[in-house]
Amino acid sequence: MMFKNILAITTISMVFFISCRRENKVQQPTTNIGIEWAKMALYITKNTPSNSPTFASRAFAYIGLTMYESVVHSSQSYNSMAGQLNGLDYLPLPPSDSVNWNLVLNAGQAELLKNIYLQTSDANKAKIDSLETVLFNFYSKNLNMKSIEESTEYGQTIAQKIFEWSKTDGGHRGYLKNFDKEIIFPNKPGSWKPPLFAQSFSHYPLHPHWGKNRRFVEKNDSLPFPNFIAYDTLPESEYYRQFLEVYEKDKVLTKKEKEAAIWWGDDPDVTFTPPGHSFYIATLALEKEQPDLIKVVLVYAQTGIAVADAFTNCWQWKYHFFSERANTFIPKFIDEEWESFWPDPPFPAFPSGHAIQASAAATILEENFGKNFNFIDRAHEGRPRDDVRDTDFVSREFNSFWEAAIETADSRFYGGIHTRQDNEVGLQEGKKIANNVLTLKWTKN
Repeated sequence: MMFKNILAITTISMVFFISCRRENKVQQPTTNIGIEWAKMALYITKNTPSNSPTFASRAFAYIGLTMYESVVHSSQSYNSMAGQLNGLDYLPLPPSDSVNWNLVLNAGQAELLKNIYLQTSDANKAKIDSLETVLFNFYSKNLNMKSIEESTEYGQTIAQKIFEWSKTDGGHRGYLKNFDKEIIFPNKPGSWKPPLFAQSFSHYPLHPHWGKNRRFVEKNDSLPFPNFIAYDTLPESEYYRQFLEVYEKDKVLTKKEKEAAIWWGDDPDVTFTPPGHSFYIATLALEKEQPDLIKVVLVYAQTGIAVADAFTNCWQWKYHFFSERANTFIPKFIDEEWESFWPDPPFPAFPSGHAIQASAAATILEENFGKNFNFIDRAHEGRPRDDVRDTDFVSREFNSFWEAAIETADSRFYGGIHTRQDNEVGLQEGKKIANNVLTLKWTKN
């Protein structure tokens, strides 16, 4: 049956490329095959309904890991994550030395992406199939059928094994249960409450049980809870001052600060989400450096896993503290007519999800590309002006990944939806989580 499938793919490929020739289209990949599939993952994430930052973080982790495991045995210098990640005890070895690693990755990504994003449209699944066919045709040239068949089967098998493992982490098909209508809110001063000025119409918080999900890295499941400033409404208290600072900042926002606030919003209804933004920045770095395939997949795996564990830990802490946002505290104790520059997301505040995931990604990328790395973030270039906030989407230039992470965190402060405490703790914890990812035995040295 698999042999027949390969023949079918080959036939489709020939028809596709005859058509491409007639239309004078480019027939070969413009960059590394891992980068090609990362771009497809970003497109599918952006254009799949009912997505969320939590679910997307998980998706990118499995996408990156599948890339890595598809080709890890192409190098004698790298180790599989089987036996190192929570519950991932075994993955099969390649069937022979004749496999083509590009074809293995190609088949694995097509298989995994359609399973992880099972809810995506038929049109999007067709795009995945088309990319697989284009890359299959290019990388199968001059290969014998045995190599083609073994490579494709092996890639699909790796993806299937990882997908089956993913079903047991607690987040499988999480888009079907974004909001728990049975949840009972903690009734204590300073608790999160559904705001009137919000990104979501739901009066229930997003994925309240996500923090119970399995982490990829065991050490990230045992990190201590961060410290939280005690609730207090007295003006001289530190808790009050946290929100007063948000209020005062909102009155003096500069043009550049407003631009940062909307740039990093990454609303899942119209963008590839905050985790997607980190995956995108990893792609920018890889496109600039153009390393070999094993380094490409290593970066995607480490970034995806770090961001996913950052979100899981963050959500555990969010629903432990269940802390309010400025749109609750400020109107009640400082200015009853105040509204934040950016609308509230539908979940508790502490710590900042933007900050923790940006910090995790920056830590991974600095380890791989160094502390000084110039890049231009064009993720939202061309988006129409935000008329509600009278602000344009303006591309961002950075000289380091950490500089971008800090602006990501600060943007939520400018938006009025996070206090300094939320951001500072997020940045600190994200770094710890990423360092636990980096201490896995990725290489044999």
